Amino acid sequence: MERRFISFCAAVAYFLSGSFASSQNMPLGNPDTGAVSPNPNQIAILHWYAANQVTQFTTAAGSSGLAFDGANIWVANYSANNVMEINASDGALIRTVTAGINPFGVAFDGANIWVSNFHGNSLTKLQASTGSVLGTFPVGANPANLAFDGANIWVSDFGNNTVTKISARDGALLGTFAAGNNPNGIAFDGTNIWVANEFSDTVMKLSPGGAILGQFNVGQQPWGVVFDGKHIWVTLQNSNAVCEIALDGAFLGIFPVGEGPRGLAFDGTYIWVANNVSGTVTRVNAGDGTQQRTFPVGGLPQGVAFDGASIWVANQTGTLNKM
Repeated sequence: MERRFISFCAAVAYFLSGSFASSQNMPLGNPDTGAVSPNPNQIAILHWYAANQVTQFTTAAGSSGLAFDGANIWVANYSANNVMEINASDGALIRTVTAGINPFGVAFDGANIWVSNFHGNSLTKLQASTGSVLGTFPVGANPANLAFDGANIWVSDFGNNTVTKISARDGALLGTFAAGNNPNGIAFDGTNIWVANEFSDTVMKLSPGGAILGQFNVGQQPWGVVFDGKHIWVTLQNSNAVCEIALDGAFLGIFPVGEGPRGLAFDGTYIWVANNVSGTVTRVNAGDGTQQRTFPVGGLPQGVAFDGASIWVANQTGTLNKM
C-alpha cells in the first residue's frame, strides 16, 4: 500500500509542475491520512500514477478489461475466470487471482481493484496490495464496464439495461438506474457519469444521484467511453470511428479509426483506440481529432490503459501489449 501512495504523491507533483495540471486545477491528494484523496478531475481521467518507464506478454484467454493501480496493471481474463496483476515496469506476472464467472471490466478505487463478472452478475473487490478477495457483491445482469467517482463504483448492467451504483467502501447497493439498450462503456467526468448504450446508438449522462441529465445520439453501436479532462470520447463499433462530444452533449465531431473500435484511453495528449477487428491501436490527437498513427498489436484488442508512460492493450487472444 505504501508504494502506491508514494507513486500517487509523485504523480501529483508531476502534474502540478506542468500545464496539464494547471489547466485542470488539481489540488494535492491526502496521503497523510492513509487514504487516497485525489480531486474529481484526477479520478475522472484516471491519473493515479507517477510515470513508469518490452512489448508483448502472455496473459490468458479472453483478456479484456484493464486498470492501472499506480504501480501495476490488472487484466481481467474473461475465459479463464481470473485476474492477473502485471508489473508495469517489466511485464512480470505478480499474481493470478480467481474472480467470478467471466470477468470483464476492471477499475481501481485508490486502494482496491474492482472486477465485473459478466456471467456471475456480481462484482469482486480485491485488495490491490495483496490480491486478497475482500468481497463479492451482486449487481444487475451481465455487468460490463466500471467507473469510480471518488467514493462509489458505477457498473453498466449490459443484460438488463441499467446502471448500478455501489459504495466503494463496503459494497452497499446505493441505487439502480435506467439506461438505454445494452449499456457498456462508462466514465466519470469529475461530476457526472456517462454511459454508452450499445444498441440504442446513444450516450447517456447521469447525475451523481442517477437522474438522467441527457441522452445523445452518437453513431452506430457505441462501445467505450473516456473523458479527456474537457470532452467525452466514444468508440463507435459499426462506424469504425470515435466521436467527441461536449459535456453539454453537443456533438463536436466524428473521426475514423480502424475496424470495430472498442476500448480507449487518454494519455494527457492523445486518445488511444483498440480496433478489435483490425488488430490494431489508433492514436488520435485529442485536440483536433486527427489520426496520428496506427500500430499493430495482438489479436482482438479490447481493453486499453495508460500507466503514466506507456499504453497497455489487452488482446482477447491472450496477450498484453505495452507501447
